[in-house]
Formats: sequence, structure tokens, C-alpha cells
Amino acid sequence: MASEGQSEYESVLCVKPEVNVYRIPPRASNRAVRAADWKLDAPDWQGRMRVTARGKVAYVKLEDKISGELFAQAPIDEYPGIAVETVSDSSRYFVLRIQDENGRSAFIGVGFGDRGDAFDFNVALQDHFKWVKQDIELKKQAQAPDTTPKLDLGFKEGQTITLNIGQSKKKERSRPQSSGGLGLLPPPPGGKLPPPPSSRTTNHNTQPATGGSETGCLLDLDSNSSNSFAPSNISSTASADLWGDFDSAPPKTHYALA
Repeated sequence: MASEGQSEYESVLCVKPEVNVYRIPPRASNRAVRAADWKLDAPDWQGRMRVTARGKVAYVKLEDKISGELFAQAPIDEYPGIAVETVSDSSRYFVLRIQDENGRSAFIGVGFGDRGDAFDFNVALQDHFKWVKQDIELKKQAQAPDTTPKLDLGFKEGQTITLNIGQSKKKERSRPQSSGGLGLLPPPPGGKLPPPPSSRTTNHNTQPATGGSETGCLLDLDSNSSNSFAPSNISSTASADLWGDFDSAPPKTHYALA
């Protein structure tokens, strides 16, 4: 689309290879124009329509199909407007105001044999003047002073800012590791855990004493402990048997070598 400053350039908006032109009677009143009043079966001229734009003005040009010679031209400065009007009884016919080089104007009727061609002609004019309206609004906004308050995000004199870009490290709990590096204690020999210590084993030695006096002392401790800790239904014989289990050891078997 050519701008106002580049009015010497002309862009093509739409081209239709066949259009019919009719002489229409002068309008007697302000009522809407009807295409049925024209001689639709006998058009006065047939040719090609080319719609162009130069700046903000669109031009509907009626040209010869073969030579391209200009038959009539209609400058359009707004749409819809007086330069192009639709009829009341059909969407394929329009009233067009043509002008010559001297500025003289006349109204003619134009029509398309296909409804799609009439639709394209209508849309081409609508899109052009929609662009014209947007261009005018943008220029008004550019010329209007900006009265909205501006947000000052700059640093004042002497103002500083501190950025902490370090990453905090998570403290890891230390876990005890064995010499193997797996963090587990080795299992006991034989694969069995020792029994929990009882009140008897923690207070007495598991090996028999050799001296007589020491033995008597152990017996006294045994009798005292059995009286203080053992329940009333346990006899002294059970206490003696218990110590016998600790004192006695399984006999060793000797094998003679042959």
C-alpha cells in the first residue's frame, strides 16, 4: 500500500476480467436505486475492471479487455460513500460515479455476471479504507503529547544495590564408616549375636575361681543374689544347677593317631 508521501506509486487492489456498464436514468427522489430499472440484458459497454490505490485514494478503472485503453475512471476517497453505492435489489450491481480530467462527473451502473466477483470488489475497497483509517489513527497518536506519568527506574545518586549470587551448600550428616568403606559393622563370628547380658552375668565371673576363699566368696554372692533377685517359687537347687552349667565344661575328646 503506497503512503501519502509516495503518491506517485500505484498499487493494484483487485482485477476483474469482465464487467458490464449500464446507462441509468437520473434519480428522481432519494429512494434506493434498483437494478431492475436498468436494461440488464443489453449492457451499454463491456470490459475489464481494475481497482488501484494511490496514497489514500482508490481508483476504479474501466479498461478495454484487449488494448487496456481507459474507458472511464472513478476516484474514491471513502467507502461506503457517494462514489460507490450498492443497489437495493441485488448484490452484483453498483452505482459508480465517474469523473473525467476536467472534473465533470456522471453516474453509471456496473454489474458482474458472477456473485464472487462482486464480493471481491466490495472487500478490496473495504480493506483499503480500513488501512486508511488505521494510518490516520497512528499519525494522530504520534503527534499527540504523551501525558501519562513515566516510571523512573534509574538509580539515584549514591544509591547502590547488592546482589547475592552465591549458592548455599547443604550440610551433609557424617555417617560412621568401617574400614571397608560400607558404613556397616562386621557380623559376629559364627553368624549369631551374643545374648543380652542379664543381671546374673554382669555381677559374676563366667570362669571358676581356683582359690578356696574366692570360691566361698562367690558362693556367698550367689546365695545373696538368688535370695534378692530370684522369685519365691524357684528352689536353691535350680541356683546350684545354674552355677553348675557355668562351672562344668564339655569333656574334651582325644583322638589317637594311628
